[in-house]
Amino acid sequence: MCEQALLAEAKQGQTEAFGALCKPFARKLVQSAQRITRNREDAEDALQDAFLSAFIHIKNFDGRSSFSTWLTRIAINSALMTLRKKRRSREILIASSESSADGVVWEVPGSSANPEKLYAQREEERILRQAVRELRPTIRQAVEVRLQELSMEETATMLDVSLAAAKGRLFHGRRALRVALTLKTNHRVQKRSYARREGRGAYV
Repeated sequence: MCEQALLAEAKQGQTEAFGALCKPFARKLVQSAQRITRNREDAEDALQDAFLSAFIHIKNFDGRSSFSTWLTRIAINSALMTLRKKRRSREILIASSESSADGVVWEVPGSSANPEKLYAQREEERILRQAVRELRPTIRQAVEVRLQELSMEETATMLDVSLAAAKGRLFHGRRALRVALTLKTNHRVQKRSYARREGRGAYV
């Protein structure tokens, strides 16, 4: 049975037709999900959620993109949501384990942690996040998706644009970030230099 006929039956709620539609893409989809979750079990769970979501919303599939592209977008979204939920759960667990009986949270630094190095790393991450937020919305979206370590093809699928358009947005995003990071880093260095001179009583 051709894809269009299977689609028509799946939109009528036929689970067998929907299964036949999804089966050819299952292996590739779980691989894409695993690249995001870094865990086979989480990837398979994400894919099951994606299939359920796709089945529920297949009536809304309008054919503007291919079925495989539409399904891939849902699977990647599902994997990203699985990853976010896992990160949130880990943060809650850490917060709970570090809380004392009176509700005070104690931060225990690692034995090998270098405070100055950690501060510099956090400052760089803060500058990067701020620079990403300041990008034009379409460029920011491309960069944020790419930061999830998706392939270029998956990035294009998530953005619902051509591969060439996705590459173009990322090119402009990287260039804008380089400029922003250079300016912000230079500004930070100048402020520190001025603060040190001021502390010694030297004025320029």
